[in-house]
Amino acid sequence: MRTAHSAETVRAAERALMAELPEGALMQRAAAGLAAACADLLGRVYGSRIVLLVGSGDNGGDALYAGARLARRGAGATAVLLAPERTHEGGLAALRGAGGQVTTPADAGPALARADLVLDGIVGIGGKGGLRPEAAELAAAVRESDAVVVAVDLPSGIEADTGEVLGEAVRADATVTFGTYKPGLLIDPARSYAGAVRLVDIGLDLPAVPELEALQYADVAALLPEPGAESDKYRRGVVGIAAGSATYPGAAVLAVAGALRGGAGAVRYSGPAGDEVLARFPETLVHAGPPSAAGRVQAWVVGPGIGEDAARVADVLAQDVPVLVDADGLRLADPQVLRSRTAPTVLTPHAGEAAALLGVPREEVESARLASVRRLAAEFSATVLLKGSTTLVAPADGGPVRANPTGTSWLATAGSGDVLSGLSGALLAAGLSGVDAASVGAYLHGLAGRRAASGAPASAQDVAAAIPEVWRDVRGEAPA
Repeated sequence: MRTAHSAETVRAAERALMAELPEGALMQRAAAGLAAACADLLGRVYGSRIVLLVGSGDNGGDALYAGARLARRGAGATAVLLAPERTHEGGLAALRGAGGQVTTPADAGPALARADLVLDGIVGIGGKGGLRPEAAELAAAVRESDAVVVAVDLPSGIEADTGEVLGEAVRADATVTFGTYKPGLLIDPARSYAGAVRLVDIGLDLPAVPELEALQYADVAALLPEPGAESDKYRRGVVGIAAGSATYPGAAVLAVAGALRGGAGAVRYSGPAGDEVLARFPETLVHAGPPSAAGRVQAWVVGPGIGEDAARVADVLAQDVPVLVDADGLRLADPQVLRSRTAPTVLTPHAGEAAALLGVPREEVESARLASVRRLAAEFSATVLLKGSTTLVAPADGGPVRANPTGTSWLATAGSGDVLSGLSGALLAAGLSGVDAASVGAYLHGLAGRRAASGAPASAQDVAAAIPEVWRDVRGEAPA
């Protein structure tokens, strides 16, 4: 599992370690890892041309020491100093001693035009409120370069703890981060600025509980339900689907499709789209009456395509089993009922629905996704899955938020969310906790989207059909 810690947590760990090490030793560790990563990206260091964007903080020192190491291997290194009077003295001396050159932002154009690699050390995890004008101009100029751009710890201009991007920021091809991931490296919009992220261990002693985590194959494989020798369809869990309407019967079909592939033993459908569901999935247990009369289930999914049927939503929420609420259900559910439920509740809004629940503009949710998902989880005492290019899952108990790394823009297609709801609901019925069901569902859904698309458009039905294949992949191969 990838884990991310806040800037203050990292700074505290760095202070503790620096107190035990010789002066400058921690920076040298970081610079060594940074230089090695740059050498790998360059392929051939000797004769390459490197530009270092150097601010006044420790990131600038890391960049200078790394540049000195590369210069000693035959690279031509030029440092662009944004704050000459506050540049790290030891790092600058090391670069000059290795034959490196120094220039100003105003004169950096020729060096950037010739560069094979640009090393971004403008600001680090302490940077707040976006880049200052001179740095912003330099970040914009870097975008016009053909060089490989490598960020030191995180791209300058992104917010380390929130993933926000306030104005201009460096867009990196790769980021070399030290000690632990920073939340902003795993959350959009900042994640899209980081490129491929490489973690360098510098020996930090960090808390066991992070601010953010991201599941990987092995974690998902360990959570997937697997029937035992004595399992039957009821022991494996039965999931109820209250979805669809006369206007939107397809939402019911797609939610059932996701549920049937989600590990539960059986799927009960309650609603007016029973004929359409049975025509596609005859194994579904269909009931035309209210959900509470459909038979025993271990979890419910309510909301996709349900239209204005608030009574069906209320009926499901009154049941003392885990409930996943999506789409129309988020609009129709009584907020006080959601808050008062004692059984686990999972809410799965997109940014617009999250904004409506919080009473804020959609833009506020999109720019501050981590804060928004945490606030929703706290306000509704529920696990919240906030959909997006990086789906975030916040647990009801205030624990670490999970960022899903498998999403793809091809999943932005009608009905895809209905499939995710059914899949995650089936995992709830199979016994997973709310946060595990939501994060495992998002992980598999993202992989299925990638598999179904393979670089071309795919429908929600294609995504559902790909779930068994990616499930087998995850269980059969669990790379670290």
